[in-house]
Amino acid sequence: VHFLFVTLCASLLFPGAVAKFVQFPLHVWLPDAMEGPTSILALIHVATMVAAGIFLVARLFLLFIVIPYIVNLISLIGIITILLGATLALAQKDIKRDFTYSTMSQLGCMMLALGMGSYRAALFHLITHAYSKALLFLASRSIIHSMEAIVGYSLDKSQNMFFMGGLRKHVPITKIAFLVGTLSLCGIPLLACFCSKDEILSDSWLYSPIFAIIAWSTARLTAFYMFQIYLLTFGGHLNVHFQKYSGKKVALSIQ
Repeated sequence: VHFLFVTLCASLLFPGAVAKFVQFPLHVWLPDAMEGPTSILALIHVATMVAAGIFLVARLFLLFIVIPYIVNLISLIGIITILLGATLALAQKDIKRDFTYSTMSQLGCMMLALGMGSYRAALFHLITHAYSKALLFLASRSIIHSMEAIVGYSLDKSQNMFFMGGLRKHVPITKIAFLVGTLSLCGIPLLACFCSKDEILSDSWLYSPIFAIIAWSTARLTAFYMFQIYLLTFGGHLNVHFQKYSGKKVALSIQ
């Protein structure tokens, strides 16, 4: 097969993988596609739709690896997406939208691993992230359901983290599940994402010290925004105003 033909095929396939894999600059569709049942979102965001991009790049990795500039482009897009996703997640008030940008950042981590040649680390992180993020999405549905009993069926209020707070008393099992998912996504030792993230971050030092510094800094940003979500949701007291709701009704509804 002629080298120019291989280059052309790889150049045409890669933009499709970038769009499907929610990578910069074709990432704008995912946050707007988050409406729907949370269980379906968990399936789409972590197991099927967005995972198709990494499977495409991984299965055709031998095609991409023979073209150095495309491999370098994969790692560059991955590191930009990691930083962009984590930064955007810091500024969100909608809990689902926050998880969406978190997913984008973690997918960037997988793309970086593929660009560095860490094929197995990328697929390993795909699996560990899928379990952790699915747990967080399902726990967020329980949180939103509890808020709907108080503020009604309003996406602007029931999914707004600034209206939440103090839910640890009302949904204790959800709190534990959410905490486990948060700790895993932050890369706490003995949990799944620690192993996959550690392998990717270690390989990044061998690939590029600059990329490694950005990746390590973003890993700390991940811990920051994940615990921000946890504390806004379960810490303190309920922030929504109660003028229109009787205490008895709220207490019964949130059970």
